[in-house]
Amino acid sequence: MIATIIHVLQLIVAVLLVGAILLQVRTQDLGGVFGAQTSVFRARRGIEKTLFQSTISLAVIFIVLAVASFRFTS
Repeated sequence: MIATIIHVLQLIVAVLLVGAILLQVRTQDLGGVFGAQTSVFRARRGIEKTLFQSTISLAVIFIVLAVASFRFTS
């Protein structure tokens, strides 16, 4: 029962994490997608900063759920 709940939560977090990563790439210029380096360094502000922080949070939650899933299914 609890393993099923963890798997469903992990699936939801995975979809949200993929969406957050894709939105981050979209906010950069097209050269950044293909690995071109830019010499301009700037601070993240506003929605870009919130998206960056939520991506990190979702990644941590995904890892915690993966460890919990391993623990409860074994």
